Amino acid sequence: MTALVLVAILTTVVTFLLAAGETALIRTGRHRAEQLLEEGRRGAGALVRISVDASPYLAVATFVRVTAEAATAVAVTVAVDMVADSHWQTALVATAIMAVVSFVVVGVSPRTLGRRHVESVALLAAPVVRLLRVFLGPVAKLLVVFGNAVTPGRGYAEGPFSSESELRDLVDLAGESALIEEDEREMIHSIFELGDTVAREVMVPRPDLVSIKAEKVLRQAMSLFLRSGFSRVPVVGEDADDVLGMLYLKDVARQVNSNSGSARTVPVTEVMRPVQRVPEMKRVDDLLREMQQARQHVAIVIDEYGGTAGLVTIEDILEEIVGEITDEYDRDHVEVETLAAEDGTDVVRVPASLPVDDLAQMFDVEIESEDVDSVGGLLATVIGRVPIQGAVGLVGGLELTAERMAGRRRRVATVLVRRLPETDPGSRDSDHDEPEDGPDATPGRPRATDGPETTEVTRAR
Repeated sequence: MTALVLVAILTTVVTFLLAAGETALIRTGRHRAEQLLEEGRRGAGALVRISVDASPYLAVATFVRVTAEAATAVAVTVAVDMVADSHWQTALVATAIMAVVSFVVVGVSPRTLGRRHVESVALLAAPVVRLLRVFLGPVAKLLVVFGNAVTPGRGYAEGPFSSESELRDLVDLAGESALIEEDEREMIHSIFELGDTVAREVMVPRPDLVSIKAEKVLRQAMSLFLRSGFSRVPVVGEDADDVLGMLYLKDVARQVNSNSGSARTVPVTEVMRPVQRVPEMKRVDDLLREMQQARQHVAIVIDEYGGTAGLVTIEDILEEIVGEITDEYDRDHVEVETLAAEDGTDVVRVPASLPVDDLAQMFDVEIESEDVDSVGGLLATVIGRVPIQGAVGLVGGLELTAERMAGRRRRVATVLVRRLPETDPGSRDSDHDEPEDGPDATPGRPRATDGPETTEVTRAR
Protein backbone atom coordinates (compact mmCIF):
# COMPACT_ATOMS: atom_id res chain seq x y z
CA MET A 1 0.00 0.00 0.00
CA THR A 2 2.87 2.34 0.76
CA ALA A 3 4.17 1.90 -2.77
CA LEU A 4 0.74 2.77 -4.18
CA VAL A 5 0.59 5.94 -2.10
CA LEU A 6 4.07 6.95 -3.30
CA VAL A 7 3.04 6.30 -6.92
CA ALA A 8 -0.10 8.42 -6.44
CA ILE A 9 1.93 11.28 -4.93
CA LEU A 10 4.57 11.11 -7.67
CA THR A 11 2.06 11.09 -10.53
CA THR A 12 0.12 13.93 -8.88
CA VAL A 13 3.29 16.04 -8.74
CA VAL A 14 3.97 15.29 -12.42
CA THR A 15 0.40 16.29 -13.29
CA PHE A 16 0.73 19.50 -11.25
CA LEU A 17 3.98 20.52 -12.96
CA LEU A 18 2.74 19.75 -16.47
CA ALA A 19 -0.51 21.68 -15.92
CA ALA A 20 1.44 24.71 -14.70
CA GLY A 21 3.86 24.37 -17.62
CA GLU A 22 1.06 24.19 -20.20
CA THR A 23 -0.52 27.36 -18.84
CA ALA A 24 2.77 29.26 -18.87
CA LEU A 25 3.73 28.07 -22.36
CA ILE A 26 0.37 29.11 -23.79
CA ARG A 27 0.78 32.60 -22.32
CA THR A 28 4.34 33.11 -23.57
CA GLY A 29 4.49 34.64 -27.03
CA ARG A 30 7.26 34.27 -29.56
CA HIS A 31 8.36 37.89 -29.21
CA ARG A 32 8.82 37.58 -25.44
CA ALA A 33 10.62 34.25 -25.83
CA GLU A 34 13.13 35.86 -28.21
CA GLN A 35 13.67 38.68 -25.71
CA LEU A 36 14.44 36.12 -22.98
CA LEU A 37 16.91 34.42 -25.32
CA GLU A 38 18.67 37.74 -25.93
CA GLU A 39 18.88 38.22 -22.16
CA GLY A 40 20.63 34.86 -21.88
CA ARG A 41 17.99 33.23 -19.66
CA ARG A 42 18.41 29.51 -19.12
CA GLY A 43 15.83 27.47 -21.03
CA ALA A 44 15.05 30.35 -23.42
CA GLY A 45 16.35 28.43 -26.43
CA ALA A 46 13.86 25.62 -25.93
CA LEU A 47 11.13 28.19 -25.23
CA VAL A 48 11.78 29.92 -28.57
CA ARG A 49 11.54 26.60 -30.45
CA ILE A 50 8.25 25.81 -28.73
CA SER A 51 6.80 29.29 -29.36
CA VAL A 52 7.34 28.91 -33.12
CA ASP A 53 4.81 26.06 -33.25
CA ALA A 54 3.45 25.19 -29.82
CA SER A 55 0.68 22.78 -30.88
CA PRO A 56 2.73 19.52 -31.06
CA TYR A 57 4.53 20.32 -27.81
CA LEU A 58 1.28 21.08 -25.99
CA ALA A 59 -0.23 17.86 -27.37
CA VAL A 60 2.63 15.84 -25.86
CA ALA A 61 2.35 17.68 -22.53
CA THR A 62 -1.40 17.03 -22.44
CA PHE A 63 -0.87 13.34 -23.25
CA VAL A 64 1.65 12.87 -20.42
CA ARG A 65 -0.48 14.89 -17.98
CA VAL A 66 -3.61 12.86 -18.69
CA THR A 67 -1.64 9.61 -18.42
CA ALA A 68 -0.20 10.67 -15.05
CA GLU A 69 -3.63 11.70 -13.80
CA ALA A 70 -5.07 8.35 -14.85
CA ALA A 71 -2.23 6.57 -13.04
CA THR A 72 -3.02 8.60 -9.92
CA ALA A 73 -6.66 7.56 -10.09
CA VAL A 74 -5.74 3.89 -10.48
CA ALA A 75 -3.23 3.99 -7.60
CA VAL A 76 -5.71 5.72 -5.29
CA THR A 77 -8.48 3.27 -6.20
CA VAL A 78 -6.32 0.20 -5.56
CA ALA A 79 -4.99 1.63 -2.29
CA VAL A 80 -8.48 2.41 -1.01
CA ASP A 81 -9.75 -1.01 -2.07
CA MET A 82 -7.12 -2.65 0.14
CA VAL A 83 -8.68 -1.15 3.29
CA ALA A 84 -12.32 -0.78 2.25
CA ASP A 85 -15.01 -3.30 3.16
CA SER A 86 -16.84 -3.23 -0.17
CA HIS A 87 -16.48 -2.14 -3.76
CA TRP A 88 -19.07 0.60 -3.22
CA GLN A 89 -16.96 2.05 -0.44
CA THR A 90 -13.92 1.93 -2.71
CA ALA A 91 -15.75 3.72 -5.51
CA LEU A 92 -17.14 6.48 -3.28
CA VAL A 93 -13.91 7.18 -1.37
CA ALA A 94 -11.70 7.02 -4.48
CA THR A 95 -14.07 9.32 -6.38
CA ALA A 96 -14.07 11.85 -3.53
CA ILE A 97 -10.27 11.82 -3.28
CA MET A 98 -9.77 12.20 -7.04
CA ALA A 99 -12.36 14.98 -7.24
CA VAL A 100 -10.36 17.03 -4.74
CA VAL A 101 -7.03 16.15 -6.37
CA SER A 102 -8.25 16.88 -9.91
CA PHE A 103 -9.93 20.16 -9.02
CA VAL A 104 -7.42 21.64 -6.58
CA VAL A 105 -4.04 20.02 -7.24
CA VAL A 106 -4.40 19.51 -11.00
CA GLY A 107 -6.94 22.15 -12.00
CA VAL A 108 -6.83 25.38 -9.99
CA SER A 109 -3.47 25.56 -8.23
CA PRO A 110 -1.05 24.82 -11.11
CA ARG A 111 -2.88 27.06 -13.55
CA THR A 112 -2.88 29.91 -11.05
CA LEU A 113 0.84 29.37 -10.57
CA GLY A 114 1.39 29.35 -14.34
CA ARG A 115 -0.51 32.61 -14.79
CA ARG A 116 1.22 34.46 -11.94
CA HIS A 117 4.77 33.35 -12.78
CA VAL A 118 4.57 32.94 -16.54
CA GLU A 119 8.21 33.47 -17.48
CA SER A 120 9.78 31.48 -14.63
CA VAL A 121 7.50 28.48 -15.09
CA ALA A 122 7.79 28.59 -18.90
CA LEU A 123 11.60 28.63 -18.76
CA LEU A 124 11.60 25.61 -16.42
CA ALA A 125 8.98 23.66 -18.36
CA ALA A 126 10.25 24.32 -21.90
CA PRO A 127 13.31 21.98 -21.83
CA VAL A 128 11.27 19.20 -20.21
CA VAL A 129 8.40 19.48 -22.69
CA ARG A 130 10.82 19.62 -25.61
CA LEU A 131 12.52 16.43 -24.36
CA LEU A 132 9.15 14.70 -23.93
CA ARG A 133 8.28 15.47 -27.54
CA VAL A 134 11.46 13.77 -28.74
CA PHE A 135 10.41 10.47 -27.15
CA LEU A 136 6.61 10.65 -27.11
CA GLY A 137 5.89 12.95 -30.06
CA PRO A 138 4.89 10.16 -32.50
CA VAL A 139 2.55 8.59 -29.94
CA ALA A 140 0.82 11.89 -29.19
CA LYS A 141 0.53 12.69 -32.90
CA LEU A 142 -1.02 9.28 -33.59
CA LEU A 143 -3.58 9.85 -30.84
CA VAL A 144 -4.41 13.30 -32.24
CA VAL A 145 -5.00 11.79 -35.69
CA PHE A 146 -7.21 9.11 -34.15
CA GLY A 147 -9.12 11.74 -32.18
CA ASN A 148 -9.72 13.82 -35.29
CA ALA A 149 -10.99 10.74 -37.11
CA VAL A 150 -13.64 9.92 -34.51
CA THR A 151 -14.55 13.52 -33.63
CA PRO A 152 -17.32 15.22 -35.66
CA GLY A 153 -16.41 18.56 -37.19
CA ARG A 154 -12.93 19.87 -37.81
CA GLY A 155 -11.25 17.91 -35.04
CA TYR A 156 -8.22 19.13 -33.12
CA ALA A 157 -7.37 22.74 -33.97
CA GLU A 158 -3.83 23.82 -34.61
CA GLY A 159 -2.99 26.64 -32.22
CA PRO A 160 -4.81 28.06 -29.20
CA PHE A 161 -7.86 29.23 -31.21
CA SER A 162 -10.08 27.16 -33.48
CA SER A 163 -11.98 30.11 -34.99
CA GLU A 164 -12.00 33.88 -35.29
CA SER A 165 -14.99 34.10 -32.97
CA GLU A 166 -12.97 32.50 -30.15
CA LEU A 167 -10.24 35.10 -30.54
CA ARG A 168 -12.81 37.91 -30.59
CA ASP A 169 -14.43 36.51 -27.46
CA LEU A 170 -11.02 36.54 -25.80
CA VAL A 171 -10.62 40.21 -26.75
CA ASP A 172 -14.02 40.98 -25.20
CA LEU A 173 -13.03 39.11 -22.06
CA ALA A 174 -9.79 41.09 -21.85
CA GLY A 175 -11.79 44.30 -22.17
CA GLU A 176 -14.20 43.28 -19.43
CA SER A 177 -11.25 42.39 -17.19
CA ALA A 178 -9.69 45.85 -17.79
CA LEU A 179 -6.58 44.27 -19.32
CA ILE A 180 -7.08 46.47 -22.39
CA GLU A 181 -8.89 49.79 -22.78
CA GLU A 182 -12.30 50.02 -24.40
CA ASP A 183 -10.99 51.94 -27.40
CA GLU A 184 -8.28 49.29 -27.87
CA ARG A 185 -10.92 46.56 -27.84
CA GLU A 186 -12.98 48.42 -30.45
CA MET A 187 -9.88 48.94 -32.58
CA ILE A 188 -9.08 45.21 -32.56
CA HIS A 189 -12.66 44.38 -33.58
CA SER A 190 -12.44 46.99 -36.36
CA ILE A 191 -9.35 45.26 -37.75
CA PHE A 192 -11.29 41.97 -37.92
CA GLU A 193 -14.16 43.71 -39.73
CA LEU A 194 -11.81 45.38 -42.22
CA GLY A 195 -11.74 42.25 -44.37
CA ASP A 196 -15.55 42.32 -44.66
CA THR A 197 -15.70 46.01 -45.66
CA VAL A 198 -15.68 47.15 -49.30
CA ALA A 199 -14.55 50.44 -50.83
CA ARG A 200 -18.12 51.60 -51.43
CA GLU A 201 -18.77 51.65 -47.67
CA VAL A 202 -15.86 53.97 -46.79
CA MET A 203 -15.59 56.22 -49.86
CA VAL A 204 -16.60 59.85 -50.23
CA PRO A 205 -19.69 59.47 -52.45
CA ARG A 206 -19.88 61.21 -55.81
CA PRO A 207 -22.42 63.86 -54.70
CA ASP A 208 -19.94 65.07 -52.04
CA LEU A 209 -16.93 65.32 -54.35
CA VAL A 210 -15.25 68.65 -55.07
CA SER A 211 -13.37 68.71 -58.37
CA ILE A 212 -11.92 71.13 -60.89
CA LYS A 213 -12.44 71.32 -64.64
CA ALA A 214 -9.51 70.48 -66.91
CA GLU A 215 -9.51 73.92 -68.60
CA LYS A 216 -8.96 75.81 -65.32
CA VAL A 217 -5.58 77.40 -64.62
CA LEU A 218 -3.37 77.18 -61.54
CA ARG A 219 -4.62 80.45 -60.05
CA GLN A 220 -8.18 79.14 -60.05
CA ALA A 221 -7.00 75.85 -58.60
CA MET A 222 -5.20 77.63 -55.76
CA SER A 223 -8.38 79.57 -54.99
CA LEU A 224 -10.35 76.32 -54.85
CA PHE A 225 -7.80 74.71 -52.53
CA LEU A 226 -7.87 77.67 -50.13
CA ARG A 227 -11.66 77.91 -49.99
CA SER A 228 -12.49 74.22 -49.82
CA GLY A 229 -9.71 73.23 -47.42
CA PHE A 230 -8.76 70.17 -49.48
CA SER A 231 -5.16 69.37 -50.39
CA ARG A 232 -6.03 67.28 -53.45
CA VAL A 233 -8.97 67.33 -55.87
CA PRO A 234 -9.83 65.30 -58.98
CA VAL A 235 -9.43 66.92 -62.40
CA VAL A 236 -12.44 66.18 -64.62
CA GLY A 237 -13.14 66.62 -68.30
CA GLU A 238 -16.70 66.72 -69.58
CA ASP A 239 -18.29 65.45 -66.36
CA ALA A 240 -17.56 63.65 -63.09
CA ASP A 241 -17.25 60.31 -64.90
CA ASP A 242 -14.35 61.67 -66.96
CA VAL A 243 -11.66 61.83 -64.25
CA LEU A 244 -8.36 62.76 -65.90
CA GLY A 245 -6.09 62.80 -62.87
CA MET A 246 -5.50 64.14 -59.37
CA LEU A 247 -4.34 67.68 -58.58
CA TYR A 248 -2.25 68.21 -55.44
CA LEU A 249 -1.93 71.50 -53.58
CA LYS A 250 1.80 71.03 -53.08
CA ASP A 251 2.35 70.67 -56.85
CA VAL A 252 0.35 73.82 -57.59
CA ALA A 253 2.15 75.78 -54.85
CA ARG A 254 5.54 74.61 -56.10
CA GLN A 255 4.74 75.63 -59.69
CA VAL A 256 3.32 79.02 -58.72
CA ASN A 257 6.24 79.74 -56.38
CA SER A 258 8.85 78.90 -59.03
CA ASN A 259 7.08 80.86 -61.78
CA SER A 260 4.41 83.29 -60.60
CA GLY A 261 3.42 84.15 -64.16
CA SER A 262 2.32 80.57 -64.78
CA ALA A 263 -0.56 80.92 -62.33
CA ARG A 264 -2.74 82.63 -64.96
CA THR A 265 -1.62 80.65 -68.00
CA VAL A 266 -0.70 77.06 -67.07
CA PRO A 267 -3.72 74.69 -67.06
CA VAL A 268 -4.15 72.27 -64.20
CA THR A 269 -3.64 69.33 -66.56
CA GLU A 270 0.05 70.28 -66.77
CA VAL A 271 0.70 69.50 -63.09
CA MET A 272 -1.92 66.84 -62.30
CA ARG A 273 -0.83 63.31 -61.45
CA PRO A 274 -2.21 59.93 -62.57
CA VAL A 275 -4.89 58.53 -60.30
CA GLN A 276 -5.56 54.94 -59.28
CA ARG A 277 -8.99 53.46 -60.07
CA VAL A 278 -10.56 50.66 -58.04
CA PRO A 279 -13.91 48.84 -58.22
CA GLU A 280 -16.46 49.75 -55.58
CA MET A 281 -16.69 46.15 -54.30
CA LYS A 282 -12.96 45.82 -53.63
CA ARG A 283 -12.17 44.73 -50.08
CA VAL A 284 -10.70 47.49 -47.97
CA ASP A 285 -7.82 45.45 -46.54
CA ASP A 286 -6.63 44.54 -50.05
CA LEU A 287 -7.08 48.14 -51.17
CA LEU A 288 -4.98 49.44 -48.28
CA ARG A 289 -2.19 47.01 -49.16
CA GLU A 290 -2.28 48.04 -52.83
CA MET A 291 -2.25 51.75 -52.01
CA GLN A 292 0.74 51.26 -49.73
CA GLN A 293 2.64 49.35 -52.40
CA ALA A 294 1.79 51.93 -55.09
CA ARG A 295 2.47 54.83 -52.69
CA GLN A 296 -0.92 56.30 -53.54
CA HIS A 297 -2.96 58.10 -50.90
CA VAL A 298 -6.13 58.49 -52.96
CA ALA A 299 -8.06 56.44 -55.52
CA ILE A 300 -11.17 56.93 -57.63
CA VAL A 301 -13.89 54.34 -56.97
CA ILE A 302 -15.60 53.03 -60.12
CA ASP A 303 -19.10 51.55 -60.18
CA GLU A 304 -20.24 48.53 -62.18
CA TYR A 305 -20.97 50.67 -65.24
CA GLY A 306 -17.55 52.32 -65.30
CA GLY A 307 -18.76 55.63 -63.91
CA THR A 308 -17.35 57.50 -60.93
CA ALA A 309 -18.91 56.26 -57.69
CA GLY A 310 -16.74 58.26 -55.32
CA LEU A 311 -13.26 58.76 -53.94
CA VAL A 312 -11.39 56.85 -51.23
CA THR A 313 -8.23 57.79 -49.34
CA ILE A 314 -5.96 55.98 -46.93
CA GLU A 315 -7.39 58.20 -44.19
CA ASP A 316 -10.88 56.84 -44.94
CA ILE A 317 -9.59 53.31 -44.39
CA LEU A 318 -7.72 54.25 -41.21
CA GLU A 319 -10.90 55.79 -39.81
CA GLU A 320 -12.49 52.35 -40.01
CA ILE A 321 -9.86 51.22 -37.48
CA VAL A 322 -9.20 54.20 -35.21
CA GLY A 323 -12.47 56.11 -35.59
CA GLU A 324 -13.13 59.56 -36.96
CA ILE A 325 -10.07 61.76 -37.47
CA THR A 326 -10.90 65.39 -36.67
CA ASP A 327 -9.07 68.58 -37.51
CA GLU A 328 -7.31 70.46 -34.70
CA TYR A 329 -9.45 73.51 -35.47
CA ASP A 330 -12.76 71.68 -35.36
CA ARG A 331 -15.20 72.53 -32.60
CA ASP A 332 -17.18 69.75 -30.97
CA HIS A 333 -20.45 71.69 -30.78
CA VAL A 334 -21.78 74.80 -32.48
CA GLU A 335 -24.50 76.89 -30.84
CA VAL A 336 -27.02 79.06 -32.64
CA GLU A 337 -25.65 82.60 -32.41
CA THR A 338 -26.94 85.99 -33.56
CA LEU A 339 -24.36 88.30 -35.14
CA ALA A 340 -24.56 91.92 -36.24
CA ALA A 341 -23.79 92.47 -39.93
CA GLU A 342 -22.08 95.56 -41.32
CA ASP A 343 -25.35 96.86 -42.79
CA GLY A 344 -27.06 96.64 -39.41
CA THR A 345 -29.14 93.54 -40.16
CA ASP A 346 -29.07 90.49 -37.96
CA VAL A 347 -27.23 87.42 -39.20
CA VAL A 348 -27.74 84.09 -37.44
CA ARG A 349 -24.97 81.50 -37.32
CA VAL A 350 -26.39 77.98 -37.21
CA PRO A 351 -24.75 74.55 -37.36
CA ALA A 352 -25.05 72.85 -40.73
CA SER A 353 -26.69 69.91 -38.96
CA LEU A 354 -29.60 72.07 -37.73
CA PRO A 355 -32.93 70.59 -38.92
CA VAL A 356 -34.63 72.56 -41.68
CA ASP A 357 -37.88 72.64 -39.71
CA ASP A 358 -36.11 74.37 -36.81
CA LEU A 359 -34.68 76.97 -39.21
CA ALA A 360 -38.12 77.64 -40.69
CA GLN A 361 -39.61 78.01 -37.22
CA MET A 362 -36.78 80.30 -36.14
CA PHE A 363 -37.42 82.76 -39.00
CA ASP A 364 -41.18 82.09 -39.27
CA VAL A 365 -40.99 81.11 -42.94
CA GLU A 366 -42.10 78.14 -45.02
CA ILE A 367 -39.34 76.02 -46.57
CA GLU A 368 -40.08 73.04 -48.79
CA SER A 369 -37.48 70.38 -47.99
CA GLU A 370 -38.79 66.95 -48.81
CA ASP A 371 -35.41 65.52 -49.81
CA VAL A 372 -33.16 67.03 -47.10
CA ASP A 373 -33.24 67.28 -43.32
CA SER A 374 -30.39 69.66 -42.42
CA VAL A 375 -29.48 73.24 -43.28
CA GLY A 376 -26.25 72.07 -44.89
CA GLY A 377 -28.15 69.68 -47.12
CA LEU A 378 -30.66 72.41 -47.95
CA LEU A 379 -27.86 74.74 -49.08
CA ALA A 380 -26.36 72.01 -51.27
CA THR A 381 -29.75 71.30 -52.85
CA VAL A 382 -30.45 74.98 -53.48
CA ILE A 383 -27.15 75.71 -55.22
CA GLY A 384 -27.10 72.35 -57.00
CA ARG A 385 -23.54 71.47 -56.08
CA VAL A 386 -21.23 70.72 -53.15
CA PRO A 387 -21.03 73.91 -51.06
CA ILE A 388 -17.66 75.28 -50.05
CA GLN A 389 -16.77 78.28 -47.93
CA GLY A 390 -18.51 81.40 -49.26
CA ALA A 391 -21.18 79.56 -51.28
CA VAL A 392 -24.52 81.41 -51.16
CA GLY A 393 -28.04 80.19 -51.84
CA LEU A 394 -31.48 81.79 -51.58
CA VAL A 395 -34.54 79.94 -50.33
CA GLY A 396 -37.78 80.97 -48.62
CA GLY A 397 -36.76 84.61 -48.37
CA LEU A 398 -33.53 83.65 -46.59
CA GLU A 399 -29.93 83.94 -47.68
CA LEU A 400 -27.76 80.95 -46.69
CA THR A 401 -23.98 81.40 -46.72
CA ALA A 402 -21.52 78.56 -46.05
CA GLU A 403 -19.24 80.04 -43.38
CA ARG A 404 -16.84 77.41 -42.09
CA MET A 405 -15.61 74.02 -43.28
CA ALA A 406 -14.66 71.35 -40.74
CA GLY A 407 -13.64 67.73 -40.50
CA ARG A 408 -11.18 65.77 -42.55
CA ARG A 409 -13.63 65.63 -45.44
CA ARG A 410 -14.08 69.42 -45.26
CA ARG A 411 -17.84 69.55 -44.99
CA VAL A 412 -19.76 72.70 -44.16
CA ALA A 413 -19.90 73.10 -40.38
CA THR A 414 -21.67 76.45 -39.92
CA VAL A 415 -24.05 78.44 -42.09
CA LEU A 416 -24.85 82.16 -41.86
CA VAL A 417 -28.56 82.89 -42.34
CA ARG A 418 -29.91 86.35 -43.17
CA ARG A 419 -33.46 87.42 -43.94
CA LEU A 420 -33.70 89.12 -47.33
CA PRO A 421 -35.48 92.46 -47.69
CA GLU A 422 -39.05 91.81 -48.78
CA THR A 423 -38.90 94.57 -51.40
CA ASP A 424 -36.23 92.89 -53.55
CA PRO A 425 -35.56 89.28 -52.72
CA GLY A 426 -33.38 88.89 -55.80
CA SER A 427 -31.13 91.86 -55.10
CA ARG A 428 -28.44 89.58 -53.70
CA ASP A 429 -27.86 88.09 -57.14
CA SER A 430 -27.19 91.42 -58.77
CA ASP A 431 -24.29 92.17 -56.46
CA HIS A 432 -22.15 89.27 -57.66
CA ASP A 433 -20.60 88.21 -60.90
CA GLU A 434 -21.67 84.97 -62.52
CA PRO A 435 -19.21 82.11 -62.00
CA GLU A 436 -17.45 81.01 -65.12
CA ASP A 437 -18.81 77.50 -64.83
CA GLY A 438 -21.92 78.28 -62.81
CA PRO A 439 -25.53 77.97 -63.92
CA ASP A 440 -27.10 80.53 -66.17
CA ALA A 441 -28.67 83.52 -64.44
CA THR A 442 -32.40 83.05 -64.37
CA PRO A 443 -34.77 85.52 -62.65
CA GLY A 444 -35.95 84.05 -59.36
CA ARG A 445 -33.70 80.99 -59.61
CA PRO A 446 -31.55 80.27 -56.52
CA ARG A 447 -27.92 79.80 -57.32
CA ALA A 448 -24.44 79.87 -55.78
CA THR A 449 -22.03 82.78 -55.78
CA ASP A 450 -18.94 80.68 -55.40
CA GLY A 451 -16.67 83.13 -57.20
CA PRO A 452 -15.30 83.16 -60.72
CA GLU A 453 -12.33 80.92 -60.14
CA THR A 454 -13.64 77.72 -58.59
CA THR A 455 -15.74 74.83 -59.73
CA GLU A 456 -17.45 72.02 -57.90
CA VAL A 457 -18.87 68.74 -59.11
CA THR A 458 -22.61 69.10 -59.63
CA ARG A 459 -24.63 66.79 -57.41
CA ALA A 460 -25.67 63.55 -59.09
CA ARG A 461 -29.32 63.61 -60.03
